[in-house]
Amino acid sequence: MKKIIFLLVLVLVFSCKQQKKEVKTEITFKELTVEEKAQYAALKNEAWKLYQSKDYLQSAKKYSEAFGISGYHGNTSDTYNAACSWALTKEIDSALVHLLRIAKRGEYTNYSHITTDSDLSILHSDKRWNQVLALVKANKEKAEINFDKPLVALLDTIYQDDQGPRRQINDIIKKYGRDSDELKQHWKKIATKDSISLIKVEKILDERGWLSKDIIGNRGNTTLFMVIQHADLEVQEKYLPMIKEAVKKGNIRPGSLALLEDRIAIRKGDQQIYGSQVGRDAETGIYYIYPLQDPDHVDKRRAEVGLGPLQDYVSRWDIIWDSEKYKQQLPDLEKKLKK
Repeated sequence: MKKIIFLLVLVLVFSCKQQKKEVKTEITFKELTVEEKAQYAALKNEAWKLYQSKDYLQSAKKYSEAFGISGYHGNTSDTYNAACSWALTKEIDSALVHLLRIAKRGEYTNYSHITTDSDLSILHSDKRWNQVLALVKANKEKAEINFDKPLVALLDTIYQDDQGPRRQINDIIKKYGRDSDELKQHWKKIATKDSISLIKVEKILDERGWLSKDIIGNRGNTTLFMVIQHADLEVQEKYLPMIKEAVKKGNIRPGSLALLEDRIAIRKGDQQIYGSQVGRDAETGIYYIYPLQDPDHVDKRRAEVGLGPLQDYVSRWDIIWDSEKYKQQLPDLEKKLKK
């Protein structure tokens, strides 16, 4: 193949999904099996697609199915999204149940987002809305009590430098084409910003190590990870042990580490583990999944790190996942990539 393009761009979306009314008020915590994790991931991904298609009620019901599997302890973003979808179906009670759940547990801290999210507008006239806001504000203040605020501000600037230009890529492709000079120039700008951001992040990591959420927050941790993910192989391998430790401490999601491990494997000429790395044949324009080990059990591995089914992931590139067909094509794919 003449040209290989890494298409995985880490994009952070805090959007809204849904869930149905809950009769239960007691939350049961349970350790999910691998199969249950896979079921949960599949259902929440389906709910998200329904949300995107504006079928809010069906999306909410799918979230309820997912939460039923998890003992009604969905993760914070899923529960928030469920509340949004219920609000969009004008089910105020159900929406507030979900918001109060994550607010009372102290999990939700994004006060600026919840106060400006138009999906929740219908809740503003309910007296319980102010209770939610008070809890979220208190959660935010508690979470940020030990923040290194100058460092948080620096990382926020780095975040914008990393994500801002990448959000413009699709628009440039639509306007000028994938092989246009405009896109090539844009990638050069991104590379320049990435280099500057890496200098700043390496200084932080080398002097202070991988800082916890108590010091730089979730977004600060995400920013550190994104900069390393967009760096070259040598840098990624240098900080991989530090990132693994950050995952153990709950500062980075296991799914994010999985994406980085896949990227490192492909760059080294090895097979990836989770199927996250997708390429495009410059001659045919056809997208493909980079060499993947043990294709038959990839969804099990993805579920273990909180990722949804591979088919849901690769469908954005119009790829149909068929493990048997993939295994047949894999030897030829690997030969082409070695040329």
